[in-house]
Order: sequence, then C-alpha cells, then structure tokens
Amino acid sequence: MNAANPGKQLTITVGNVEYARIPLKTHVVTKDDNIIDIVEKYAAPFLQQNDILFISEKIVAISQGRAFPIADIQPSALAKLLVKFVQKSPYGIGLGSPWTMELAIREAGIFKMLFAAFLSAITKPFGIRGVFYKIIGKNINAIDGPCDYTLPPYNKYAKLGPINPNGVAKKIKEKFGCDVVIIDANDIGVNVLGKSNQQISDEFCATVFKDNPLGQASEQTPIGILRKI
Repeated sequence: MNAANPGKQLTITVGNVEYARIPLKTHVVTKDDNIIDIVEKYAAPFLQQNDILFISEKIVAISQGRAFPIADIQPSALAKLLVKFVQKSPYGIGLGSPWTMELAIREAGIFKMLFAAFLSAITKPFGIRGVFYKIIGKNINAIDGPCDYTLPPYNKYAKLGPINPNGVAKKIKEKFGCDVVIIDANDIGVNVLGKSNQQISDEFCATVFKDNPLGQASEQTPIGILRKI
C-alpha cells in the first residue's frame, strides 16, 4: 500500500458514509503485463468483502498495447490542423498535441472526426459543450499524450483509451469477486470508462474520487481500493 497523492486525504465522506481510499503501488506497467496478473499481485492480498476496486484506465490501455512512443507517430496534415482548435488544459494533453490527434483520427476515422469537429465548431458559440466527444465516441476523451509529470517512459508516449473496459472490469470481478470500476481521473474530473456492475453510478464514482487521490507519477499508485468504514 502507499500514501495518497500529495495534499489529498485517504478518507472521504459521501452522504453520511465514510469511505477509505487505499492506493496500491505497482511496478511500471508495460505492454508485456496482463491486467489480471497486476490485480492478483498488488490488489488481491488486500481485498475484503464489499470492496470496490478502482483501476486507472491508463494501465489497462498500456497492458493492451495501446501506448505508443511519439517518435513512432507521424502526425498527418489533418492532425496538425485540428490540433490548433483544441482548448489546452493544465491537467493533461488530451487531443492538444499532433500525436494524440493523429491517434484519434486513426481510431475514429477521418470523416467522423471532421463531422464531429464541424458540429462542435457551430454549436460552441451557443455555449453547447462536449458535442465533439459525444459524436466521436470510442473513448476518444481517454486519449492522452506526453506530459512532464508523467512517469517515464510514458512522458514520451501517446496513449489510446482501453479496449472494452466494461468487459475488462467484468473479467476482473469474475476472477477476484469484487466490483471493479475503470476510471480516467485528473484534478478537473472523473470519467468512468468501465464497470463490472452498472448499478454503481457514475456520479458516485466521480464523488468518491473527485479529488484524484491516486498518483501515477512517482507515486505509482494506479489502483485503489474503496472500502466503507
């Protein structure tokens, strides 16, 4: 086990219920790892009845071979054009680099990307946000790129979202017996990509991890156990 992200607490109260958030430190996950093996090694020894296991989508995607060195990605002219219209965020690259934009184009297809970009452009002046990602789907909002604070070697990588995160969550539950949620969390929000149990609401997940207590830089804690106290 390990400490929370700097400045974050290990407990949180939701309604009248207090929960412990237990970060679990792992090795640096690569495409040669299996997510089941990772859970078995780092989480299974600590799991108790009624625990919910939260897993960063990043290590799921990496273990599926969905992370690529930016040196191996050649952005197209379209990627270089579209990236100019992306609003930059201090909490992650998203599609704000030509490498991640190129991955998005390859994942979604040129015509769908252009259609989504067009509708986003004409609706944004009316204060309508999120149109692009609603149209594009495919967990494109989970794409991320190189950041200085990212743990090496992934500070030089761009990453797609995981394949079939609901299926991955259910497979982990079948093996270990606990509910599983696969999340994309940062300091501005939580996006739920996969769940083993659809009765666990996205709102609940966003609330219990709203302050992003899991650290994936030097902390190396991309897995966390949520336990009712």
